[in-house]
Amino acid sequence: MSKGKVTSFDIAYRAGVSQSTVSRAMSGSPLVSQDTREHILAIAREMNYTVDKSASNLRRQHSATLAVLIFEDPTIDDSLINPFFTTLLGAILKSAGQANYDVLVSFQQFNTDWHAAYLDSNKADGLLLLGYGDYVASQGVLERLAESGTKFVRWGNLQGSGVSIGSDNRQGGYTATRHLLQRGARRIAFIGDCSEHSPEFRERYLGHCDALAEFGIEPDPALQVGVADSMEVMGERATQQLLESGARFDGLFAASDLLAIGSIYALHSAGRSVPDDVAVVGFDDMPVARYHNPPLTTVHQDTKRAGQVMVEAILALIKGEAVESQQIASELVVRSSA
Repeated sequence: MSKGKVTSFDIAYRAGVSQSTVSRAMSGSPLVSQDTREHILAIAREMNYTVDKSASNLRRQHSATLAVLIFEDPTIDDSLINPFFTTLLGAILKSAGQANYDVLVSFQQFNTDWHAAYLDSNKADGLLLLGYGDYVASQGVLERLAESGTKFVRWGNLQGSGVSIGSDNRQGGYTATRHLLQRGARRIAFIGDCSEHSPEFRERYLGHCDALAEFGIEPDPALQVGVADSMEVMGERATQQLLESGARFDGLFAASDLLAIGSIYALHSAGRSVPDDVAVVGFDDMPVARYHNPPLTTVHQDTKRAGQVMVEAILALIKGEAVESQQIASELVVRSSA
């Protein structure tokens, strides 16, 4: 306990909570339960606590800093960072620098209280979220973040809370499968989760189905393997599963480049030639796609444009302007795998 004027830290000590929880309770944040808020306010009244308005106003000044939160993602190494996000991060850093904003980059684990940690930290004026794991599981957190008034923009699916910037995944999926069909493939496998838990992969699958329908082909459940994690090993296992099932397929559309690379490894291991026996298309156009053997045909996500749009959106939110979610066009890059 401090001597002299009562501070929010004194209130926190008496209430058995953190100072940031006291601050949120005083500001009416929805992240604090009604019972906890009333408990804190009662202690504050008892201790004759008054808010230091000059300090409060100082904390609300712009920091000219953005925070990029990159969320853990299963990987074959210990990085837990999806390589796609490193490319997008570079575009964000460049665009922020051009706007005279510094960028604080932070790796976040899903078992931490990340959504509360930045509300009263005053580290940044706005948040850019790259990845959020299971879409269904993340909704409660994103909703609370939006309700708290935090300025944030996320990459990915356009549904749900907050402003989102993402690729046109359905159009990209359609383009990928239509290319396979045009080169003669008729039994095309799809690797990726089609459920509501992975809406970006689901949109790519729906685009895949759109292209099949255009050619009068019904999707074959035996040719769809649902994997949520975008790792090479998952693509390898899914393709091994298809091969072991005896399913016939002459084309394969993987919902990410990493899954496609794993699929090609499995096909080569089984003695199948790519693209002669099975043509393969991925999605993302990561740098490794160009240098893979064979070079990967894939759907290009415009990360340069995406980083620019994300920074423009968060700066507009910080200024109090209305911002709409936005889709960015994707395009097929044809190489040797299909």
